[in-house]
Amino acid sequence: MKKLYIVAIVVIGVAIAVIMSTLKNTTTYSDFTESAANSEWEFYIVGKFDKTLAQVWEPKINPNEFSFFLTDNKGTTKQVVLHKSKPQDFDKSEQIVLIGKMQSDVFHANDILLKCPSKYNDATPKIE
Repeated sequence: MKKLYIVAIVVIGVAIAVIMSTLKNTTTYSDFTESAANSEWEFYIVGKFDKTLAQVWEPKINPNEFSFFLTDNKGTTKQVVLHKSKPQDFDKSEQIVLIGKMQSDVFHANDILLKCPSKYNDATPKIE
């Protein structure tokens, strides 16, 4: 066998190994049900902050823990523990994306993305 063929086979093998390892660590948008079924994986959960249930942030005790309830896009409401301080304008957010894992019946988020209301109007300007 020629050295070129051996090198090509090794390169292809390494490329397949790299692709397989990156696919294993990918995250997807999901809901609480799927996250609970696969608690070892990290998920992106999209939903809305439930203002009717309690939120807890005690900066004097633990400034890097904020607890609240979120309703995902399929209507399931779960408690969320964000391992960061409470984000600015959290109460004004229209939609929230959480990044983290489900542990027991609580979603532990490492990061949060907020979609706040736009300060711009959708109206077109009047031309006079």
